[in-house]
Amino acid sequence: MKIKWLGHSAFLITSANNIKIVTDPYTTGNGINYSPINETSDIVTVSHVHSDHSNISAIKGSPIILREKGTYLVKGVEIKAVPVHHDGTLGSQRGSNLVFCLKLDGILVCHAGDLGHILSPRQIEEIGPVDVLMLPVGGFYTLNAQEAHIVAQSLKPYIVIPMHYKTPGTEYSIAGVQPFLKDLQNVRQLDACEIELSNTGLPYITETIVLKSAH
Repeated sequence: MKIKWLGHSAFLITSANNIKIVTDPYTTGNGINYSPINETSDIVTVSHVHSDHSNISAIKGSPIILREKGTYLVKGVEIKAVPVHHDGTLGSQRGSNLVFCLKLDGILVCHAGDLGHILSPRQIEEIGPVDVLMLPVGGFYTLNAQEAHIVAQSLKPYIVIPMHYKTPGTEYSIAGVQPFLKDLQNVRQLDACEIELSNTGLPYITETIVLKSAH
């Protein structure tokens, strides 16, 4: 499996048999300065309908769009969309959000979208085991660094990939990645936008991998 960070909360996940999944494709503009997404995909997941997460028109091909809670089997990929909230007040400020859980190549990938609160025991149980967690860490609109640590500890992934934080590609009033990384021991900051993973090569101790955005 290859995981490529396109920017913000958008990733391109490519399975060993070349099934492609794009998560939360952004629209350029209104605070998003990443280059436009130019990818072809089989599946697109949308955690919520805000413009920086739901630009499905940017994706080429004829992808299957998933944006409702439920369980799916698409092109051999097992997918579960778990409803959570975009804020800490049961969605009263920013609405709902979906956490997408994907199983492909024997790896359990979890994309948290714009999760805005610490998960309840019931939500943790519904999400289930996680190998790779894409987690927002920038605060204000989503989890802040401290809350993101708590969520990561509750889900116990092998790999955490931070997302939705301040970079030159965003004008949002959110924090950079450093507050989240500050007290972590096992961190790799790569000068690359993509990593390749196998289910036999996952670390024994949780590792945080910071990718460079592709755009």
